Amino acid sequence: MPPLGRTDQRLAPAPINRTTEVYEQLRQAIVEGSIRPNERLIESDLAERLGVSRTPVRETMLRLAGDGLIVSQRRGWVVREHSAEEIREVYEIRAALEGFAAGLAAQRATDAELTAIEAIHQSYIDSIQSSSRGHLVEHNDAFHEAIIAAARNQLLAEQIHRNSQYYFIHRIAGFLSDEEVRISIEGHEELVRALMGRDPVLSEQVARARVFDGLEKVLNRIR
Repeated sequence: MPPLGRTDQRLAPAPINRTTEVYEQLRQAIVEGSIRPNERLIESDLAERLGVSRTPVRETMLRLAGDGLIVSQRRGWVVREHSAEEIREVYEIRAALEGFAAGLAAQRATDAELTAIEAIHQSYIDSIQSSSRGHLVEHNDAFHEAIIAAARNQLLAEQIHRNSQYYFIHRIAGFLSDEEVRISIEGHEELVRALMGRDPVLSEQVARARVFDGLEKVLNRIR
């Protein structure tokens, strides 16, 4: 990449598409854990690695800070490491939102959507022996995305997604023991039964309980 000249420092804001690309790349790297908590982010290094000027990187840093994923430190940026109490608060919000979504899905989902949710769960079971933990994470995400979509509330879905963009939520599923995977499957089966029975109260209760199970797994690993 050619060196930046003085005129580069006075450029107008980077094109939206380029800034968005940089933001999505770095956000995903933080959420998935390839950029770790407390890792220092140097704008010039990131710009060189991504093949862009410093403008979109600088704008991305501000967005990531607004998301709560990085913090300012010594005139630079580091990936934020959340305390146990902060993690608990995030999961409490998740439990409320995802539980409510499951309750709505039990009432609003079409028969075809419920069948699709059940099929995703069965696919998860069928792939246990042959798939990596990373692939199981994808199955888990697809299962919950299908339930959220069936709730038919776009604003609720946006809030759930915004509250799920943390490394400790995405990374935990990749380190589940065989016993924890078994318990996860049982939890999904219980939720599928509640949804298929179109029981909004039980669906919400089960979904909330599954989120709190996840909280305990995270807290056990950081203690």
